[in-house]
Amino acid sequence: MAATWRLSLTAAALRAVAPWPRGRLLAASRGPQALREASSSSPEADEGQIHLTESCVQRLLEITEGSEFLRLEVEGGGCSGFQYKFSLDTVINPDDRVFEQGGARVVVDSDSLAFVKGAQVDFSQELIRSSFQVLNNPQAQQGCSCGSSFSVKL
Repeated sequence: MAATWRLSLTAAALRAVAPWPRGRLLAASRGPQALREASSSSPEADEGQIHLTESCVQRLLEITEGSEFLRLEVEGGGCSGFQYKFSLDTVINPDDRVFEQGGARVVVDSDSLAFVKGAQVDFSQELIRSSFQVLNNPQAQQGCSCGSSFSVKL
């Protein structure tokens, strides 16, 4: 049976630092760092897509082994209503969408994709934390001050 790491995010989890030992929580936030622009052709072509920044691809290639990939999920919670959850996984479910770039894979289930389609997944390394994060989410109306939760556009 394949191992799956599923760890929910809390504000305290944002203290994770690099390099990560195997099995550590993959923290998420949308910190104040500069947003990286992903290459895109047209808004219509981007519908339903997740874009990976170069730093995300590089970090995933460093930490994943074999069939491992980064799973992005959206779950209810946080101070704004929804929160991002990142984990390393090896099992692709029938309702999953796989986004691959440069050999790195991010997998999003169909329910979560509705909340993050068109967004970027980035890896940020700062003095106080290193984390995967969702940037430029066109489905998010606003987020909390720590950046780990968001509310959706109606």
